[in-house]
Amino acid sequence: MRNWNEGNDSAHTPVQTYSLKKTLLCLLLLAFICTTKSFSQTTYTIKGRITDATTGDAIPFANVGIKASLAGATTNFDGFYQITFTPPADSLVVTYVGYDSKSKPIKPDLTEQTIDIQLSPGTLQLREVRIFAGENPAYAIMRKIVAGKNNNNTEELDAYEYESYNKIQIDIDNLSEKFRNRKSVKKMTHIVDKYDEVKGENGETIIPIFISESVSDVYYRRNPKKKKEIINKTKVSGVGLTDGSLVSQVIGSSFQQYNFYNNWLNILDKDFVSPIADSWKVYYEYYLSDSVKNGDKYDYQIDFEPKHEQDLAFTGSFWVDGDTYALTQMDASVGKRANLNFIEKIKIQQSYEFFEEQNEWVTSKTRVLIDVDEPTKQTAGMLLKFYSANSKYKINNPHDPKFYDTAIELKEDYMQHDSTFWQKSRPEALSSAELLSFQLVDSLKVLPVVKTYTEILNIFVNGYKRIDKWNIDIGPYLFLYANNNIEGHRVRLGFKTDPGFSRKWIFNGYGAFGTKDKEFKYGAGMDYIFDRKPWTVGGISYSKDLERLGLSAETIGPNTLFGAFSRFGTFRRAYWQEDISAYFKRELVKGLTGSIQIRHRDFRPLFPFTYRTNPEAGIESPVKSTFDITEINLETRLANKETFLQNDNERISMGNGNSPAFTLRYTLGVRNFLGGDFNYNKFSFNIKQSFRFGVIGRTYYNVTFGLIPSTLPYPLLYTPLGNESLFYVDNAFNLMRYFEFMSDRYVSLRMEHNFEGFLLNRIPAIRKLKLRMLATGKLFYGSVSDANLALSTTQDESGNEVQVFNKLKDRPYVELGYGIDNILKFGRVDFVHRLTYLQNPNVTPFAVKISFWFSL
Repeated sequence: MRNWNEGNDSAHTPVQTYSLKKTLLCLLLLAFICTTKSFSQTTYTIKGRITDATTGDAIPFANVGIKASLAGATTNFDGFYQITFTPPADSLVVTYVGYDSKSKPIKPDLTEQTIDIQLSPGTLQLREVRIFAGENPAYAIMRKIVAGKNNNNTEELDAYEYESYNKIQIDIDNLSEKFRNRKSVKKMTHIVDKYDEVKGENGETIIPIFISESVSDVYYRRNPKKKKEIINKTKVSGVGLTDGSLVSQVIGSSFQQYNFYNNWLNILDKDFVSPIADSWKVYYEYYLSDSVKNGDKYDYQIDFEPKHEQDLAFTGSFWVDGDTYALTQMDASVGKRANLNFIEKIKIQQSYEFFEEQNEWVTSKTRVLIDVDEPTKQTAGMLLKFYSANSKYKINNPHDPKFYDTAIELKEDYMQHDSTFWQKSRPEALSSAELLSFQLVDSLKVLPVVKTYTEILNIFVNGYKRIDKWNIDIGPYLFLYANNNIEGHRVRLGFKTDPGFSRKWIFNGYGAFGTKDKEFKYGAGMDYIFDRKPWTVGGISYSKDLERLGLSAETIGPNTLFGAFSRFGTFRRAYWQEDISAYFKRELVKGLTGSIQIRHRDFRPLFPFTYRTNPEAGIESPVKSTFDITEINLETRLANKETFLQNDNERISMGNGNSPAFTLRYTLGVRNFLGGDFNYNKFSFNIKQSFRFGVIGRTYYNVTFGLIPSTLPYPLLYTPLGNESLFYVDNAFNLMRYFEFMSDRYVSLRMEHNFEGFLLNRIPAIRKLKLRMLATGKLFYGSVSDANLALSTTQDESGNEVQVFNKLKDRPYVELGYGIDNILKFGRVDFVHRLTYLQNPNVTPFAVKISFWFSL
C-alpha cells in the first residue's frame, strides 16, 4: 500500500500553503507596525539657561548640543536655549570661547525637561597666527563692513528715539577665606549664607551692594548733533546710596552707550579701539569663523583678537548681515593682559534688531560686565554689571533743537512706582538671585559695620562729614590744619548745609585761627537755586583771611589739593584781604552759560610794598601801600557737548567729550563805587580740549589769551601759577617760582600728550609693568606796559627797599617734560626741563616731580 507522502516531499497541501501565507502576512504587518512606530515616535524637548558661574550673568551665543547627535542650538542674548530631539540621547554639552566646556546627563524618561548649566571661565589663549597663500578671507568682509559704517551707524540717521530699560548691579566677589574671617565681614555672615542658597551648584558667592532699574525715553538728532534722555522711573537700592537725583541720572541710558561703529569707545575714561575701526588692520587679527546661508546671501561670523595683547583692544566675535554688512551681534572682551589697572575683565555683548520700515539695524540689547580685581588677598573683588534693552524705536522724526537743551531730565514723579509698573516694563522677569539682591542690599545697609565703612568712604570722597541730625556737612578735611611762618599752626573748621536743610537755600561758613599771629580768619556764604531747568543760581559771600600773591583761589583754580598744601611753608608776599561778592549764573541755552559778579575787596600787605598814586609826577608822586577795588565780572562759557548731572543742590560736569570749551571773561573796575580806587578793564579768552590723536594716544591742551589795557599796581596784573613743591601740578608751571613773572598782556599754553601703552607696550622686557609714557610742554609769553612799570616803586615812604617783580623780555618762558605714568599702578614721575630765563635767582633748570593718583 503506498504512503500518501511518498514522492511528494517538496509539494504543499492547501492547508500548508494557507499557513505559510498567513505567516508571511503577519511578518509584513509586524514590520509595518514597527516602521510606523519609529516614524511617529514622540519628540523630546530640553530647555534652560546658560550662565557664568562667577557672575551669575547670562551667556549669549553659547553652543548647546546633544552628545553624538546633530541636534543643537545657540543661546539667545539672555542665555536661554531650546532643543528638540529624538532619542536616544545621553548628555548635553555646552561650549563657549573663553569658558571651560561642560556636560550634563539627560534624563531618558522625560519628554520635556529643564537643564540649566553654569560655565566657569577658562584661560583664553590667543590664536596661533598662520600665514597662507592668498588674502585672509576675513579681510574682504572687513573692507565691506568699514565701507558700510556710515549707512549702518544709527548716529548717521537724521533722528531716532526709543524707550530704554536699564538694570545695574554691583557685587562683591572673590570672597577669600581671609576676607570672610575678618571681624567686620563675619557680622555679615548670615547675609552671605542666605545668598549661597541661590548661587547655583557651581556658582561662586557674591554679595550684592547695589542694584537699580530705570525706564527712560532717549532722543537723538544728528544736525545739530544733540541727545536727550528723559528718565521716567527709577528704583534704587544700594549700600551708602539712596534713590536720589544724582544716582537716578547715572543709572539711565546716557552712560550705557557703546557704539562699535565709532573708531574709539570710551570706557572707564579709557579709549578702546573698535574691532571695526577704520584702522582695523593696525590693531587686530581676524578669522572668518563661520558663514551661514541666508536665502541668496550669507551671514558671517568673524573672530578677532589684538595684534599686541597689551593694547586697549578687544578679543571676541561679531556677526554681520551678508546683505548690508551691518553688525547683528557683538561679543567683545578685554582681559588682564591689556594695559589696565585693577581690572580683571571687561565684557560687552550687543544684539541688533532689523527695523524693516527704514531698512536699518538698531541696537536692541546690551550687556556689560566689568570685573574689578581684588587689590590684595585680604580684600575682595567687585563686579559691575549693566544691562539695557531698547524698544519702540521711531526713526527720522526729529524734534525742535531746543527740545534737546537739557541732556538729562528727571520727571517729577520718577520715584513714584509700584511692582506692577516694573513687571510690565522689564523685558524679562528678574531672576531669583536678582529678586533676593534687592532684599539683601536693604539688609546690608542697616548693619552698623556697613554704615561705618560707608561713612568713612563718603568722607574720603567728598571731603565732608555729614551730620544728619543738623542737616549739615563738616569740612573739608583737607583744610583742617596747616603750618606756615606767619600763622604758625593754623586750624580751620567749616560747614555747609545739605539738601535735607533746604532744596533751595545753601549756607556755608568757616573759621580759622593761627597760633603765631593770634588772628581769627573767617568766611560765610549763601547760595539760592532759582531754577533747576535751566540751571539758575545766585549768591553772596564774605571772607577775611590771609592770602599770598600768585596763589590766590582764582589762580589755583579747582585744584583743591594744591590749594590746601599751599597753606604750608614760607609765606612770601602775604597780605590780608577782606572780600565780599554777589553773583548770578544761568544756563542760557544748552552748552552756553552766562554769569555776572559784583565784587569788592581790599589789599593790606604784610610785606614792603608801595605804588605811585600819580605816576605822571614821577618820583614826586605820593605813594600808597594799600588799595581797595570794586569790579564787575562778566563771563560766558560755551561747551555745547558738555553733560551735567544735578546732585541734589549741586551741578556736576561730566565732561565735554572731544569738543573744545570756550570761556570769555571781562572785568570792569569802577573807581569810587563802594570805595574802589581804580578804573580798569581786563579781558581773557580760554580754549581747552582733550582729543584722541589717532593710534598714538590722547592729547590735552589749554590756551589762554589775556589783556589788561589799564594802569594798575602790580598785584592787580596777571600772575602765572608757579610751583615750588615736590609734586607735579597740572595747571602750574612746574619750574617757575611763585610770583616770578607778571604781565598785563599775555598768552599761556599748556599741553600734555599721553602715549598710554603705545610705545612701552612694544618692549618685551617692560610691557609687563604696564607703564605709560607721556610728554608735556608749557609756554608763557607776555609783557608789561611802561605805564604799569612807572607805577611801581623801589622804596617805600621810609626809604626801605620794596620788593618788585620780574617781567618777561623778548622771549617766552618755556618748559618741556617727559614722564612715566602708572608706576606701581598709582605713581607718576615727570622729568621737567626749564629752557629759558635760567639766569633768574634761585632757578632750577631741571627737576623731577612726582604725583600720585589711582588710575585705570
